[in-house]
Amino acid sequence: MEFGPLKVRLYGDPCLEAKSKPVKEVGPVERMLISAMFETMAAYKGVGLAAPQVGINEQIFVVDTGKETFVVVNPKIVKSVGHDVMEEGCLSIPRVLVDVKRAKTVWVEYIDAANRRVRAQLNGLVAKVFQHEYDHLQGKLILDYLNPRDRSKILSQLKNGSYVGKVLGDDDAYRTKI
Repeated sequence: MEFGPLKVRLYGDPCLEAKSKPVKEVGPVERMLISAMFETMAAYKGVGLAAPQVGINEQIFVVDTGKETFVVVNPKIVKSVGHDVMEEGCLSIPRVLVDVKRAKTVWVEYIDAANRRVRAQLNGLVAKVFQHEYDHLQGKLILDYLNPRDRSKILSQLKNGSYVGKVLGDDDAYRTKI
C-alpha cells in the first residue's frame, strides 16, 4: 500500500524540537511508515529523513546517499573520531545552509527494518547523514550549530519572511539536503 509523499514538517513545528521515543519493535505499521519516508525523501530530493520531520516522534530514520540505502531504528553513536566541517541543508528548513562540524568517522549501533541489531563503522557522507538524522531524534537542528548572533539573525528573518538564503538547486550535484 502506497500513501504518496508525506508532509515534511518545517522549522517551528514542535515535533522537530522534541526528543523521539524508542521503537519497541519494527512491525507492519513501522514498515509502512519507513516505506512512506523513503518515498517522501525521494520526492524532496533528500539523502536522509527522520520520523520527526514527518510528524512522528519515534526513533526511526532512513538514508539514501545514492550509493548506500538503509533504515535506522533506535540508533546509538558508540564512538566518533576526527572532525570535518561540511555545509548542510535540511528538508525542514528550506534554503538554509549551515556549516556543521561533525565527526569524520562514527561507530554506530541500531536496529534495521527486519529487527536485526546492526553495528557499523561509517565514514564520509554516510557518517554525516547519520549524525544529522540522529540529531533530529534528539530534537536538534542544524540551526543549533550556529553562533548565537547568526542564529538569532536567521531566525528573525525566517519569522518575518525576509530570509532569502541560498537556494538549493534541483541538480543532483548538491545532494546534501539531509
